[in-house]
Amino acid sequence: MSKHPITAPRLAGLALATLSVAVAGALVSPVAFASGFQISENTAQALGRAYAGREAAGNDASVVLNNPAAMVDFDTYAVQLDATAINVSTQFHGSGTDAIGQPLSGGNGGNGGGVHGIPAISFIAPIAQNWRIGFGIDAPFGLVTEYNAGWVGRYSALKSSVKSMDFVGSVAWAINPQFSLGFSVIAQKTTIDLSNAVNYGAVLAAPPFGLAPTFLPQSADGVAEVRGDNWKWGWQIGAEWKPTTQDTLALNYHAKITHHINGQAYFTVPASVQFVLSQPGVPPLFQSGAASGQFATPAIASLSYWHKTQGPVSFGAEVSWTGWSSFSRLAIDFANPYQPDIDQYYGWKNTWFGSVGMDYQMSNNWTLRGGLAYDQTPTQNFSRDPRIPDGARKWISVGAGYSPTPNVTLNIGYAHLFVDNGNVNDMSSTGDHLVGSFDNSGDLLGISMQYKF
Repeated sequence: MSKHPITAPRLAGLALATLSVAVAGALVSPVAFASGFQISENTAQALGRAYAGREAAGNDASVVLNNPAAMVDFDTYAVQLDATAINVSTQFHGSGTDAIGQPLSGGNGGNGGGVHGIPAISFIAPIAQNWRIGFGIDAPFGLVTEYNAGWVGRYSALKSSVKSMDFVGSVAWAINPQFSLGFSVIAQKTTIDLSNAVNYGAVLAAPPFGLAPTFLPQSADGVAEVRGDNWKWGWQIGAEWKPTTQDTLALNYHAKITHHINGQAYFTVPASVQFVLSQPGVPPLFQSGAASGQFATPAIASLSYWHKTQGPVSFGAEVSWTGWSSFSRLAIDFANPYQPDIDQYYGWKNTWFGSVGMDYQMSNNWTLRGGLAYDQTPTQNFSRDPRIPDGARKWISVGAGYSPTPNVTLNIGYAHLFVDNGNVNDMSSTGDHLVGSFDNSGDLLGISMQYKF
């Protein structure tokens, strides 16, 4: 070690910066899931028409979660259970090089997606002639991607798991038969579990260590993982207007919820690297400890329209805006006094979602549905990485509803998402350059049961 003197100031220039970026990359992942992983799957009925008229079509108790003002359309108690299976496929095609230009080893990571279930519960109760209350639980945001250990992009991402759960209490007031207002209080819990490989060989080969050729890039891999969670309060407000007996308009605003994630960073360090880091004069690098960061689940505004004809056909549309620009920057604070705090720019864009759809009532018991949608992505080429290799998507949906009795309704909805390729040109903090494209697609299958009493 005497040939390579190590001081804290010099280490702060490389090794500590490596740790900063590794942990920051993990904590920013919740924002990267964006519209592609913004979970709207709390109503199988609306899924069947690509969410067209989700808040205005009626007879859907999920309005407790999506627009509380529309609860006034229920004259009886109602409980609704929804379950949606989300199948995400994302597969990498490309290659990369390390800091000295050697090809990155490893395969393509396999399918980074998978099948995951999303539940939702909605309950509505009439408490007076013009008043309704409701309660609901759903998952408005979520992401799970996981690649094979040792894959070519391991220094960018291994596992990314982000889950937000909303516990919602809502109240609605019918001002008159044409107009109503609603308000919701939301308790939101967000949990993260994120990991990536760390190229310790590259850290020790470069100054100030300068231990090449004993250590070379890709010769000593470890793992960094971040876990954390946070509870936070939020709110939403909605309105419903029926200008005619056949037309309904619904407007809703869900405020952004700013979280302060308190977590722990965990590091797996190979024995050979640990020996070097444990030498006298080396600051405590790559040691597990506390890390925290602020981010916000974004604000969402939606406008829903539904028209009931005199015949068996009804149709509508949905337009929504998501304020992903709230993730333009990310600040990370570290408990380790040798770890410099960081402030990074990511530049997510606000997005729009639009859909059209229709219902066809075959009989008093059966209804068929269909819809089309287009959904933008907030990710940009300069900041897209394997955690969220997202692209804009086009939807095609079909569904059906069956009411065996006036009090019971069963629904099923299916949508296929044609997702644009996610191009990545990502450079890790240790100089690992990943270039390629992800082939993406998605499928949604939802079922629900509603019971009125």
